[in-house]
Amino acid sequence: MNTNLNSNNVTKTSNLKTITVDSIPVTLGDESNLLEVIRKAGIELPTFCYHSDLSVYGACRMCMVEIEDRHPGIFPACSTKAEPGMVIRTNTKTIRDMRKMIIELMLASSDHSCTTCPKSGACKLQDIATQLGVKDVRFKQMVAQDEKDLSSPCIARDPAKCILCGDCVRVCDEIQSVGSLDFAYRGADARVVTCGNKGIGEVECVGCGQCVKVCPVGALTIKTNLTDVWNEVHNKDKIVVATVAPAVRVAIGECFGEEAGINNIGKIVSALRIMGFDRVFDLNFAADLTTVEEGNEFIQRYTEQKNLPQFTSCCPAWVKFAEEYYPNLLNNLSTVRSPMSLFGSVCKEQLSKELGVSRDKIVIVMVGPCTAKKFEANRPEFAVDGNPDIDHVITTEELARMIKEHGIEFEKLGFSALDMPLSFATGGAIIFGSTGGVCESVLRYAAKELEPGPSREFKQFRGKSGTKIGEIEIGGNTLRLAVVSGLANARALIDRVQNGEESFDLIEVMACPGGCVNGAGQPTPQCDEDNSKRAKGLYDNDRMLPFHSSGENPVVKKLYDEDFDEHKIHELLHTKYGNRRLIKEDDFVLSTPTAETKLNLTICFGRSCFTKGAQALYGNLMKYIRDNGLEANTEFKARFCATKCGKGPVLLVNDQLIEHCTLEKAVEAIGVVLPQ
Repeated sequence: MNTNLNSNNVTKTSNLKTITVDSIPVTLGDESNLLEVIRKAGIELPTFCYHSDLSVYGACRMCMVEIEDRHPGIFPACSTKAEPGMVIRTNTKTIRDMRKMIIELMLASSDHSCTTCPKSGACKLQDIATQLGVKDVRFKQMVAQDEKDLSSPCIARDPAKCILCGDCVRVCDEIQSVGSLDFAYRGADARVVTCGNKGIGEVECVGCGQCVKVCPVGALTIKTNLTDVWNEVHNKDKIVVATVAPAVRVAIGECFGEEAGINNIGKIVSALRIMGFDRVFDLNFAADLTTVEEGNEFIQRYTEQKNLPQFTSCCPAWVKFAEEYYPNLLNNLSTVRSPMSLFGSVCKEQLSKELGVSRDKIVIVMVGPCTAKKFEANRPEFAVDGNPDIDHVITTEELARMIKEHGIEFEKLGFSALDMPLSFATGGAIIFGSTGGVCESVLRYAAKELEPGPSREFKQFRGKSGTKIGEIEIGGNTLRLAVVSGLANARALIDRVQNGEESFDLIEVMACPGGCVNGAGQPTPQCDEDNSKRAKGLYDNDRMLPFHSSGENPVVKKLYDEDFDEHKIHELLHTKYGNRRLIKEDDFVLSTPTAETKLNLTICFGRSCFTKGAQALYGNLMKYIRDNGLEANTEFKARFCATKCGKGPVLLVNDQLIEHCTLEKAVEAIGVVLPQ
């Protein structure tokens, strides 16, 4: 009797932990919603707006399912909690007809000229339309004639292709805390826009490209410059050099059907030589140089207890973020150039001497995982007399496109050797491509400098976690370090540091979650584990190399012994950064002027004034203007200056400049212009 009772209890408990999906019983685990349970059953529901790392938005309605005994019966799987005993149908006639209609409406309401779209072949709309068998569109084509936005060197926007899924808005806000994209207007007029509908290169966008990664269609794509690169390769008067970043080699195989994490540097070299590149170098050599300089800088800062914590400065999206939002911390950024710009300056210096040519005859193309590197290459400080240290940046996906354009069968390529000596590298360089890698590389170098002996590893800073904090002992000193990836994580950590809640000696920041292996120029991962496999590929490569600390690199040692003096080190290896305004254009109209306008107000929304209450002052002033019926007489503008004047809020009332402005001071000045 007891046995039967126990058996019944077991059965009842088991039933309570399962749901039925299209006749398939599925055991519930820690899934956050019904969509994840359905995928667990091996059924891939189409979605445009669902990403596990982002908030649930539920805009596309593609994941609708029927739930038995529920009213009205049809629910979005992404925002519905899975409950034991549910009976789910994912592909009824009603649901299928609904999905096909949604796809047809999307195709009718936006521009989807697939043959010329950069996203063709990797477009979710294209894939789902094929999956559902959509052959005809029953609705009239209503394509908005929005102009393409090519203002950014990193990202191309084509608003006419936008399907309003909101993925870009959420990733920019939730993962990066930048918020350079948002929705505007309502109904059929709804759009994703930037501040004031300016070009994305004219606002606070940091160029990280995470919006490109999540965009399911061709509305946001990598700003490509492949035509320029091909023209350089075909120019017989130029010496064209390629340098390949570490994260590229463990991801490019995915563009050709291989598994993530396979090291393909030998095939990459072969492909580049076939295409016509004169030299191919490994960017890891420059990463070793960066580590040595950054390690020495850290040791000096820690010894002097000056400008701590030291922040890494290899990530250009993070540097731009700091320039815009944390200008008070710029002295804490390492002054060492990133491996890319450092390689460009050293390579052009060395090759021009070796070959007896001027540096403008040498063209350097950097192949990397990052869209923000395109912005970095354009920074004026990384040029000599107008000639850039890095002439062009292409991403992993763009390199794959070049290989396909040339007709090269990548999977059949043999391995070729890199050119020397500017390719010799240690394991401390190869790990730069993963979050925690720069920090560990600097620690390996510092440990070896302060405690001579075998190279050490610092595995506590590895892994894909967005924030990693730890303490280590080096040379009798206890160092406290942090590693963050994703700018929202960086902002949260920095705010705690500035509030006195945390204290660190060294902080590594990478804009892309997981580091460069997850850069916007990498192939879109097919599963969550792909980025971990890419990182593992880098650490496996590290273990295979003879040296693991950057200070052991013999070519680097030779450069310091024979070529570098103090002046050269500063000129070629270091830089400095400055405050950067959020919006390029000085004046931004906040209220529409009329023929009756007599009062011109300009408020500074620069970072310094903003933190001193400019936003609150603007709100109070607008209320005062409305309450007193002065709208028709007033033109209100915002100015985004980059000056740390310390005099904010600053308001200009016609020609009168008011510093440390309050509402009372502003009202008094307005009364002079418009006496009551």
